[in-house]
Amino acid sequence: MASGSASRDVVVFGASSQIGYFLLKRLVARKDGVVAVSRKARPAEPGITWVEGDLPWTPPALDKSFDCAASFGPLAPFAAWLEQAPLRDDAFVVATSSMSAATKIDSPVLAERELAQRLREGESQLAQACERRGFRWTILRPTIVYGAARDKSLTPIARRAARTHVFPWPQGKGLRQPVHADDIAQAVLAAIDTGACAGQVVPIGGGERLTAGQMFDRVRRTVPGTVLPVPLPAAGLELIAMAVPWMRGPVARLNSDLIADNSVLEASLGVHPRPFRPDPACWGL
Repeated sequence: MASGSASRDVVVFGASSQIGYFLLKRLVARKDGVVAVSRKARPAEPGITWVEGDLPWTPPALDKSFDCAASFGPLAPFAAWLEQAPLRDDAFVVATSSMSAATKIDSPVLAERELAQRLREGESQLAQACERRGFRWTILRPTIVYGAARDKSLTPIARRAARTHVFPWPQGKGLRQPVHADDIAQAVLAAIDTGACAGQVVPIGGGERLTAGQMFDRVRRTVPGTVLPVPLPAAGLELIAMAVPWMRGPVARLNSDLIADNSVLEASLGVHPRPFRPDPACWGL
């Protein structure tokens, strides 16, 4: 499926996610046939057919076969759906996992280690399902995702600061590499168009590495109005983590590097993510 080829039919799971938001725009601009799956009914949009579905309980009712399938939700239910999916013999499948599959595998928090294991198992299940059906596939492992105010990491922090006018500012020295959701959408299309990363799990991070403290400071500077920064030194955070068990993982990682190697992404897919330059719209402010 080379770039510039005839339009194709694409079904998108997780279409209402922030990656889905940008991917739908790109697909419509290319005049691909788009069926977007959502848990709730959505009004029709130009170039997009919305259908209800929630894997694994209520698979969407699809009345045609597709050239491509993309998913930005849980991997295991999507892998199970692929076993009977109405995809053509030469279909291409792209899904997102998370760099948490690598960075949380040794977390001091059991729930985080279990998350990393589920992600790895989901990746394996998807690969096996595609291979049984003869589909080509690529899995993208993004770092922290931002861009459409639909994430559960940076957006809640920015919105809380906008309400309270106070910004708790962790002073971590570990490197971070936030990636814009539209850059991931671009990578999805590059994977489909080129086929260059078929059968691979590809890390994807932003185009800039900065410390955790610098990342949080840039978020703070995008919050409108007067916001009081309250630095949180490592010693204080460690005390909090002792009292609040679920914070032990995040606090332990503040001085660890959570980054992605973009070499395959750039060399094989030609995608060069943007640096971390957020604005208020990234958080819906």
